[in-house]
Amino acid sequence: MELNPFTLSLASATALAFTMLMPIAAQAAPVKNVVLVHGAFADGSGWRGVYDELSKRGYKVTIVQNPLTSLEDDVAATTRALDRQGGPAILVGHSWGGTVITEAGVHSNVAGLVYVSALSPDAGETTAQQYEGFAPTPEFIIDTTEDGFGFVSPDRFKAGFAHDVSDDVAAFMRDSQVPINMAVFGTKLKNAAWRSKPSWAVIATEDKAFDQAMLLHMAERIGAKVNKVPGSHALFITRSKEIADTIEEAAQALSKAKQ
Repeated sequence: MELNPFTLSLASATALAFTMLMPIAAQAAPVKNVVLVHGAFADGSGWRGVYDELSKRGYKVTIVQNPLTSLEDDVAATTRALDRQGGPAILVGHSWGGTVITEAGVHSNVAGLVYVSALSPDAGETTAQQYEGFAPTPEFIIDTTEDGFGFVSPDRFKAGFAHDVSDDVAAFMRDSQVPINMAVFGTKLKNAAWRSKPSWAVIATEDKAFDQAMLLHMAERIGAKVNKVPGSHALFITRSKEIADTIEEAAQALSKAKQ
């Protein structure tokens, strides 16, 4: 049977139009994925409360386990998680995790960023530079090993990191610390995702790991919508509902923007 050239042209045009519309349909998908990135001296299990809150609200939550051996390694771990998302995601980082999401957040699956008492360097800057000009934190003491890895001083752990958790929880957090290679703070970033992705920030008003002025300066510089909550540097544990609320606020705002 001889095919009508017009029929072929029409079929080709239809297929082309469908192909062109596919990215638009993907962009219009609601933001229902969340990727959580922990900071130094901790692991992904600290996000359990945030995970439970978001899961109950219908979000698909992925938790990254950073090796804390280099910025490159942590970005690679985060990128692997982002590659597995079936649609747009909110990328969330606590503390050092803010540096990680700043570098990794240029990934095409990232719709927005949430910084939880987190660092946010610019491209070409180091994480260490973010501390310059701000007050020291005498209650947050880091002990460094001979091979260059840092732990929060056991004697000051609760006061400096998690003063608002129980003694038992603080002791477990202290004794299960994941050390960070201190050299990471001197690594320059190649990307600053906050320059192209909408950002939100949750700031703990009783955080002893950072000067409050430093946290506010970083959030304001990146143009983040700021939510302040009472709590320690361990707000990812103690303020899980408020953090989940901010993540959902970001997801809903970005979903509406895509409509």
